[in-house]
Amino acid sequence: MGIYQRHILPFLTDWAMGQSILMEHRSRTVGGASGRVLEIGIGSGRNLPLYGTNVSEVVGVDPSSELLAVARKAATTSRVRVSLIERSAENLPFENASFDTVVVTWSLCSIPDPLAALREARRVLRPGGQLCFVEHGLAPDPGVRRWQHRLTPIWKVCAGGCHLDRKMDDLVRGSGLEIVDLTTGYLPAAKVIAFMYEGRAVRN
Repeated sequence: MGIYQRHILPFLTDWAMGQSILMEHRSRTVGGASGRVLEIGIGSGRNLPLYGTNVSEVVGVDPSSELLAVARKAATTSRVRVSLIERSAENLPFENASFDTVVVTWSLCSIPDPLAALREARRVLRPGGQLCFVEHGLAPDPGVRRWQHRLTPIWKVCAGGCHLDRKMDDLVRGSGLEIVDLTTGYLPAAKVIAFMYEGRAVRN
């Protein structure tokens, strides 16, 4: 692992995820969590201050040891109990039906196999449990889509595997989860990175 991936990219990722333009989406998504929560791609722990008293525990997984080191500092002031595990989301070390909520915020874009990660999320959710998500992805406008497809091969090299052109609602449905709430639209930013999917899905 080079200097960029080990030192520069984690800093850039934390900075990008801390932008105020994301906070409204982040707050709504995390605010819907309850019970025992698994957060996929917890990164530097930007969501931890947003978990409320209806959450009993947060278990966070992320493959980046550098970002998890930052998250551990954030966990010391969290209002809820936090456990952090360095792990890929495609193979989770948890029992079936062991969580009430899975939260994922702007992480499915960079997971190598997002469908496998979502199937794992479904596996560890109890029946009736929920996935709360907000992600950026494939836009509906043909011109924007073309640029997303063109730029993704270069973008993912620079941005830690981030894909601009994943259709997030199709991925969630493909995992066997049922989407019960979905809002889409552009943030006021460059359209190739700004089409958002925010919603909630349940395990039946």
